Amino acid sequence: MEINSIIHGDCVKVMKYIESEKIDLIYFDPPFYTQKTHSLSNRENSKTYEFDDKFDSLNDYLNLIENVLIESKRVLKNSGSIFLHCDKNASHYIRTLLDKVFGYDNFQNEIIWTYKRWSNSKKGLLNSHQVIFFYSKSQDFTFNTIYTDYSATTNIDQILQERQRNNKGKTSYKKDEDGNIIICKEKKGVPLSDVWEIPFLNPKAKERVGYPTQKPVSLLNQIIKIASNEGDIVLDPFCGSGTTCVSAKLLDRKFIGIDRSIDAVNLTKSRLEKMVISESFLLKKGVEEYIEKSEKELSILSSIGAFPVQRNSGIDGFLKEHHEESPVPIKIQSLYETLEDAIEKIERATIGKNFKMKIVIQTRNTISNHLFPLPSNVKIIKMPEIQLNELIKSQKEFKNSQKI
Repeated sequence: MEINSIIHGDCVKVMKYIESEKIDLIYFDPPFYTQKTHSLSNRENSKTYEFDDKFDSLNDYLNLIENVLIESKRVLKNSGSIFLHCDKNASHYIRTLLDKVFGYDNFQNEIIWTYKRWSNSKKGLLNSHQVIFFYSKSQDFTFNTIYTDYSATTNIDQILQERQRNNKGKTSYKKDEDGNIIICKEKKGVPLSDVWEIPFLNPKAKERVGYPTQKPVSLLNQIIKIASNEGDIVLDPFCGSGTTCVSAKLLDRKFIGIDRSIDAVNLTKSRLEKMVISESFLLKKGVEEYIEKSEKELSILSSIGAFPVQRNSGIDGFLKEHHEESPVPIKIQSLYETLEDAIEKIERATIGKNFKMKIVIQTRNTISNHLFPLPSNVKIIKMPEIQLNELIKSQKEFKNSQKI
């Protein structure tokens, strides 16, 4: 079978034409047994992509998965691995099939892909993760350790010092003959865990093509880096929009993609030509880069039951409870703002929004610098220290008046 090809057809039948022990890595994202037809249009609304995730029975679905797993094991090299992507609908059944075909001892990890989702009205906990099962064909499998940064709470200076255990199992710093603490070898960071926080594709992301269940390239990059090397062959039996093949090409791997939908095949070929990939600011910079609020601002918002809003100069938060079925925006007067400046910013940030109530938290007394202040119905809440200062001032004025 030709390498770097996208093939239209039933994956079980097509895989029979792949010679045994040819593939280094298999990732597949099969139907999840949702019993729905998934449909989505591209951003131009010029094309609608659709696939059917309906089966006559659970047994029919599991038979499909098992047949793909049997062929996967056959075509994998002894050093190869398989990553099977699923969700809550059938993950417990799929795990038993993987044990059956690949062997319980070859289970390596249950990877949790977690992401933020908008809340919905469904009763119960919000679904915000999917599962990727990682199995190897043997114990001699390709694995490249990926290191991540230490957490902010980690005492790096302690990690860089050698430790030893005494005969009771307690650890202490290892010292040389002169009593000096021995510095350990260079540290690369923390090995990647089995919980991955990788953002779902933003609706406006450049790489989004309008295919239902499209996965981000950044997710596949991580899998391919872990379990393969440059020049290796990566197979995706359910290639869909082609994310696996795009990632493989990006990382200098060879690839084979299979899908029974001709639309999916054509879309994958188009993506491989254009290679449009979005960069995740969250993965590049970390969650902390999104946080602009100071500890004091976050404390104020928390004390009044408000969600913080980042990267908005006119709104710092929203109350968790609506007023007259409308959100309530909050603006905190900053260190270099007059009260009128803060009011004007929240007014401009909420133009056309028809909020029933807007609140500015006054943090200090300032002198107005506005000759013609913007008309406003913003409610002012004074911080306790301002109220206290005003109370003390009024008491002094009262005593002075009594003296007169």
